[in-house]
Amino acid sequence: MEKELKQEPINIVKVVLFGPESTGKTTLSRQLARYYNTVWAPEFAREYLQDKWNNERKTCEKEDLLPIAIGQMKLENSLAKKADKILICDTDLLETKVYSEEFYGGFVDDKLNEAATKNQYDLYLLTYIDTPWEEDDLRDRPEERLEMFRAFEKALIKNKRPYLLLKGDKETRLKNATEAINKIIETKDNLHSFSDSLLDLDMHFLHQNSADFGNSLDY
Repeated sequence: MEKELKQEPINIVKVVLFGPESTGKTTLSRQLARYYNTVWAPEFAREYLQDKWNNERKTCEKEDLLPIAIGQMKLENSLAKKADKILICDTDLLETKVYSEEFYGGFVDDKLNEAATKNQYDLYLLTYIDTPWEEDDLRDRPEERLEMFRAFEKALIKNKRPYLLLKGDKETRLKNATEAINKIIETKDNLHSFSDSLLDLDMHFLHQNSADFGNSLDY
């Protein structure tokens, strides 16, 4: 597996929003990041493909999938270092793999396939299609939402990923998601906290400056 597609080791809880388009993944990502006072990794493909559409009037092609996967992992690894105990991921490489299979006749790049299989997360939040379809430049196949949902759930089962199915309004989804995440956090020790790291650094400089000041008076 290429280094650019691998997760960098860090002791945090990683949660993935997983499911078809227009099922509330980004909305819930933002909600969870606020709830846990942490950061969330947006979907790299959105910006990448929007730029492609704006500049070339072209939609996603299978040659785009590997660059998208590399960009997603670069984003995830960077933001993981800034997370407070938990990182919310608006997507992952397994989702990219599902789209590749469904849109390109079963095709999946070998490197993407390997990385999607090996990268691990603590919980997948599978979002159901009981949300209104919102049209934009990139979304398509609104009539196939149920088929896509089944493909996503099948991928989770096949790859033995821990997941929670989320239905209902925003409040219900947030409540059920946080209850599941809190149980995972309770089982973890010494989780990385970016805020704590900054506090430790500030305290180090405070003690160092105090010591230097004391030495300057010692004459």
